[in-house]
Amino acid sequence: MKIDILAIGAHPDDVELSCAGTLAKEMANGKQVAILDLTQGELGTRGTAEIRVREAKAAARILGAKARYNLNFADGFFKNDKAHQLQLAAYIRFLKPDMVLCNAVSDRHPDHGRAAALVVESCFLCGLQQVKTTYDGQPQEAWRPKQVYHYIQWNEARPDFVVDISAHMDTKLKAVNAYASQFFNPKTSAPETLISSQNFMDSVKYRAANMGRLIGVDHAEGFTATRLLAVDRINDLI
Repeated sequence: MKIDILAIGAHPDDVELSCAGTLAKEMANGKQVAILDLTQGELGTRGTAEIRVREAKAAARILGAKARYNLNFADGFFKNDKAHQLQLAAYIRFLKPDMVLCNAVSDRHPDHGRAAALVVESCFLCGLQQVKTTYDGQPQEAWRPKQVYHYIQWNEARPDFVVDISAHMDTKLKAVNAYASQFFNPKTSAPETLISSQNFMDSVKYRAANMGRLIGVDHAEGFTATRLLAVDRINDLI
């Protein structure tokens, strides 16, 4: 398989909350997008891993992603080590993305920063010929994404660049709301969490609105980069 963008999240819903508008926009422009969840989010207070699998599939359908995969790493306990790097590298080599979007470098949830480091190191390793991986029992060739960017999550961070998602904000919200077990529902008796409040759902909207305000559009999503950004011409900047 060959895709343009691979969005990776430590947990189901990381991608939707943080970069779904950007993915929807890129797919509307003809890009092929896949999503890869590292865990099933099984340590979440509300719902179950089985429910989140269904919700993740529903969210992927809403966005129009070409495919969605789950590596079934241990929520809260996966490591950035050789075993995990090789498993992730095998999927990157299988999907051959030109660009990878992944978790924030530093965030409230320790899985997020750990996932960010795991993705960055795996993307480098899967470009090395001497790193051997297989997919479906077949040996793989080296492949390294051209760009790796980090979406912004719980912690406020100054983005290195922002993407205007004004025309795709509704799609983003529909994808987020596919995770009905996780977010605000006044009719449920499930325990309250930091992300189950009305305030948190409102924050998804006002963060995108505020990010948009900063660049003069209705809604936007921000990203950080660990490498120097470049443009071909100065008027590529908007």
